[in-house]
Amino acid sequence: MPTTLPPAPELRRRRPQAGELPRRSPRLLGMFRRYVRWYVPRHFTALRLARSGFHPDQVRGPMVVVLNHPSWWDPLLCLLLCDLFPKHDHYAPIDARMLQKYRFFEKLGFFGIEPASVRGGRTFLETGSAILREPHGALWVTGEGRFTDVRRRPVKLQGGLGHLLAQQPQTTVLPLALELVFWNERLPEALARFGEPLAAEPNRSPAEWTSELQIALEHNLDALALDSQSRSPERFEILLEGRKGVGLAYDAWRRIHAFFTGKKFTAGHE
Repeated sequence: MPTTLPPAPELRRRRPQAGELPRRSPRLLGMFRRYVRWYVPRHFTALRLARSGFHPDQVRGPMVVVLNHPSWWDPLLCLLLCDLFPKHDHYAPIDARMLQKYRFFEKLGFFGIEPASVRGGRTFLETGSAILREPHGALWVTGEGRFTDVRRRPVKLQGGLGHLLAQQPQTTVLPLALELVFWNERLPEALARFGEPLAAEPNRSPAEWTSELQIALEHNLDALALDSQSRSPERFEILLEGRKGVGLAYDAWRRIHAFFTGKKFTAGHE
């Protein structure tokens, strides 16, 4: 008489622990990148990189990108900026509560931390160290830890990144400034600027690292503000072009007017 075996228990993949590399699914990451490249241009005139800043194609080896945190858009914009570093594997910390809500982020290189807790700090240090031990590891960190206006001075960063860099002093550190601003079109501009890499200093303490990071990021934000205030597209390289125009009805009228007057229609406001 055949024996009926009980159903096998559901197998669950073990989550990475602190000190292990977060998982990345190249397939899911590629799909999400394509979605972001479709989604972001629908909400911005363009994603622009300041020509006055450091060009990131010169970066080799493990790196940390420390950036300000002006908006909800930051992770999506950073995902697009990752394309400037095609040889790196990119990771970023995220509030553990958000990771519980959006579980698929686990496969995009995000790892959960508990903000303002000893456990969260330990997870950040251990996982960050694992990332920076990799020859092509890249860690993206919003050092302010919360949404902050780009005009706020002085720039204040949390101390965790300083402790991490004191343990990994040979890491390349790039300050990144982000700003969302309206120029002459209906949709805003997404502006980015990389500052000069911070020089490696093996004997720099965590507090000294934090101070240097704050100074570098503030300087970079000020430099981007000057480029932004110029309202000059020539100061920027377009990384991703979005939509121009002032609206469906008004653009339709402008098309008709251009047709009957023999002029060329352009969607831009100017």
